[in-house]
Amino acid sequence: MKKTILKVENLHYAYWNGKVALNDVSVDIREGEKIAVMGSNGSGKSTFFLNINGVFAPERGKITYRETLVTKKNLKELRKNIGIVFQDADNQIVASTVRAEVGFGPMNLKLPMQEVHERVEESLAYMNITDFKDRPPHYLSGGEKKRVSIASILAMRPEMIIFDEPTAALDPLNATMLEDVLAKLGNVGKTILLSTHDVDLAYRWAERVLVFSAGEIIADGTPLDIFRDQQILEKANLKKPMMLEVYEMLVKKKLLEDSAEYPKTTQAFNKLLDDHVVFLGDLA
Repeated sequence: MKKTILKVENLHYAYWNGKVALNDVSVDIREGEKIAVMGSNGSGKSTFFLNINGVFAPERGKITYRETLVTKKNLKELRKNIGIVFQDADNQIVASTVRAEVGFGPMNLKLPMQEVHERVEESLAYMNITDFKDRPPHYLSGGEKKRVSIASILAMRPEMIIFDEPTAALDPLNATMLEDVLAKLGNVGKTILLSTHDVDLAYRWAERVLVFSAGEIIADGTPLDIFRDQQILEKANLKKPMMLEVYEMLVKKKLLEDSAEYPKTTQAFNKLLDDHVVFLGDLA
């Protein structure tokens, strides 16, 4: 069992107009998990992120990080270890050059300049943006800005990274780039929370799915558990991932045998079909 690094208990948050955004939310986040956070717009996902990152302070409830209760006194430690990549990179970028933007966080940590330089160069290389480190970030393309915003968080070396709708407004090439980055971060043990409306991405990437509706977590389980539950899908306005839908259709038509190993990628699906063709050939 993976160790819990962030424990959220009975979290409640309402905006100035009285609208309740989070209502009695409780969840444990464990180290190294890859979690997709799903739900309709206004369901509470972004507010949840801003609470666990320390940007917002909950009215009720508590957040515990590494068995230490988060308070105003130790809020800096939480923010240092939980980075957030916002949906709109322009809301995150503040510096005049890419290099300065990526170094902004490490500088605020008051690290030695040599370490700041090393972290910046490392993050630029990781996101493949070294070639335009001296360019103004606001003149970059949407995909390039997204890379810069991710690099700026990586330079902080957080334990957990939150991605709020990271594929929004990205073209297919940059969306694929982002998924490659998510895979690399997962492989080195980063804990990742990813808010997305892309059910296909959530199905193939995540190992756990949290579903929000009206400020509450209405489901918490594996992608297969969540996306096979029609009641949850309807309540959260989600659709079934295409890979799962096609698989279930072929099984229903008896063109495939139901397998304990549900394919989540085209490669896995092709292998399943190849194996099935061999099986039919043996019958002949």
